[in-house]
Amino acid sequence: MTNHTPVLLSEVLFGLNIKPNGIYLDATFGRGGHSRAILSALGTMGQLYALDQDLEAITYANEHFGHDPRFKIAHGNFGDLQHWIDFFAIRGKISGILMDLGVSSPQLDNPERGFSFMHNGPLDMRMNAQLGQTAADYVNTASAEQMTKVFYEYGEERFAKRIASAIVIARDTKPFVSTKDLVDVVVAAQPKKDFNKHPATRVFQALRIAINKELDELKSALNVCEHALEMHGRLAVISFHSLEDRIVKQFLQHAEKGPALPAYLPIPDYLAHHAKLKRVGKPIKATDVEVSENPRARSAILRIGERVS
Repeated sequence: MTNHTPVLLSEVLFGLNIKPNGIYLDATFGRGGHSRAILSALGTMGQLYALDQDLEAITYANEHFGHDPRFKIAHGNFGDLQHWIDFFAIRGKISGILMDLGVSSPQLDNPERGFSFMHNGPLDMRMNAQLGQTAADYVNTASAEQMTKVFYEYGEERFAKRIASAIVIARDTKPFVSTKDLVDVVVAAQPKKDFNKHPATRVFQALRIAINKELDELKSALNVCEHALEMHGRLAVISFHSLEDRIVKQFLQHAEKGPALPAYLPIPDYLAHHAKLKRVGKPIKATDVEVSENPRARSAILRIGERVS
């Protein structure tokens, strides 16, 4: 697939402040839209490392990028960023790190992956299809209380309890196997419909986040970044919903503020404030032109930080 459109591409390149001979890390390769542009901006001595937990992405990378000696990719999750940075031996040397969060377009468009409520397929949702529990396993075994919590916290679904109860009743008759099985139950369980959003949107988002532990992985990755970057290295993170964006926003705020120190300690002002990162500019959203050409950019938010100490 070569027609994948990367979100906020020019904004990401500007935010990363590409140095021709710098070292960069694309922590969520996908189909390489951002990686391709970063490589185009690098000189012969520049390097780009990439990660993806989806083996299909690794295969694509090897086929389309493997010829470039400046590029290396590993099959891994950015939640294990510390491991991969040490594996590549680039701790403290990275000029820029990119994280493009959430599900990729190829994953969403492939019914066999089970991410989309618009296409019928196996109810899977694993970003790494070789590991972990599928969404079908989850909804067939989780308690109503567990599902209510997941749907409400990760999907902000106001009918979470009602939907969870409906799932428990339905699975007693027939276990969930396909995405359509789940969509039918979710739609029937909602007393009110939001005509601006598919009734299964929030439940599918919540399940995907839970199955892939997305928010925990994001927190782990962010905590590594400030030590992985070189001085004045940049971090660029694209999020697609408020839960992700809130984590990124709070991380950058805390990193810029520095560690909290007891007010009663006799610490000089120049020592009291020791920020690792500073925020660069304001949060960036896609233009109307980009959204019209790529509707999936509609909810994207880019935040940028720079290492300052």
